[in-house]
Amino acid sequence: MNETPVPAAGCVLWRRSPVDGDVEVCLVHRPKYDDWSHPKGKLKRGEDADMAALREVAEETGYTATLGTELSTAHYYANGRPKTVRYWSGEAGEGHFTPNHEVDRILWLRPAEARRRLTQPRDAELVDELLASLHNTQ
Repeated sequence: MNETPVPAAGCVLWRRSPVDGDVEVCLVHRPKYDDWSHPKGKLKRGEDADMAALREVAEETGYTATLGTELSTAHYYANGRPKTVRYWSGEAGEGHFTPNHEVDRILWLRPAEARRRLTQPRDAELVDELLASLHNTQ
């Protein structure tokens, strides 16, 4: 059995609401797992985690992002193998979502609503970390 963790990276993607300027968090829906999560994915061979996080955001949401604070790293098992996902806060830039085979929907939600919608409790904790990091940088 291979116990080498699968390396992955992602972002807690956020923006200021175009309506009232409040923080909104982007969640992705993956039809394969029928879950709501943050954009993330496996690193390609030789790829740095921060670059992988930006690539995954672009692939899954259609948005560019600017990386902010590094958040907690998640460690869990997926398909019987250990997985390690490094996360950053990512401020959304330009973009437009187009559904694809990996992600069929995205939602921009206020943090409390995002916490409730996320499938995994560990993902909800990342929303709290994002808010703390934004509070500390303003």
